[in-house]
Amino acid sequence: MTADVVYEKTGHVARITLDRPAALNAMTLAMHEQLCDIWDDFEHDNDMWVAVLSGTGDRSFSVGQDLKELEWRTREGLASTSTFGSRGKPGWPRLTERFHLAKPVVARVNGYALGGGFELALACDVIVAAEHAEFGLPEARIGLIAGAGGVFRLTRQAPLRVALGHLMTGRRLSAARAYELGLVNSVVPAEELDTCVDGWVEDILRCAPLAVRAVKEAALTSVDLPMEQAFATRYVWEEQRMHSDDAKEGPRSFVEKRAPRWQAR
Repeated sequence: MTADVVYEKTGHVARITLDRPAALNAMTLAMHEQLCDIWDDFEHDNDMWVAVLSGTGDRSFSVGQDLKELEWRTREGLASTSTFGSRGKPGWPRLTERFHLAKPVVARVNGYALGGGFELALACDVIVAAEHAEFGLPEARIGLIAGAGGVFRLTRQAPLRVALGHLMTGRRLSAARAYELGLVNSVVPAEELDTCVDGWVEDILRCAPLAVRAVKEAALTSVDLPMEQAFATRYVWEEQRMHSDDAKEGPRSFVEKRAPRWQAR
């Protein structure tokens, strides 16, 4: 991978870092192409059980789309009009549209998470933020729209009127306010950010990986279903968990009073 995206694997953890600190980790089309390959690899590598997505430096997680690149492409007639989603564009499907990615993703937010950066965070399962982090979807201020899912996810993850207020004004959210709204799992001083992220990762890794995937799939698939239909729906990862070796290992390790040895199969 180029220096714009760093991809590292340690144990069962994949660490994906947006690495353009001078540009506040704004994302270019080339970065989206790199990220697509990375997410493909993470999804299909059975040894990878959880991912941590972050940005280099203490100023920004990501400020989203590189507007300088967009302006240049528009001026040169290279940019097509766009609306929701990235189908047909470099890097599709991006994380914001990997609706069937069952492996957990933790967002480590150190600074700005604006525009597409906030949309990336909203597409993650756990968000850990430094106290100075700021969140926002300012697209409407420059004639754009939060088309990578921000319009849809923020209105589902925050109270509707609050979400609309931020979407229609571009106003930012402090980390503390995002936590109050339930958009963020933990807010800590910057110097404690990595420790907090590692704590979440360790807790996830203590659980059976297939069980974690089954939980994520069932929760996200059923969130808008009537309760009776949610119970009656069949879930792909739950089918795998139910018949897995790990489903036997958990109770066995409890009886034998030892730590479980998960295999993700």
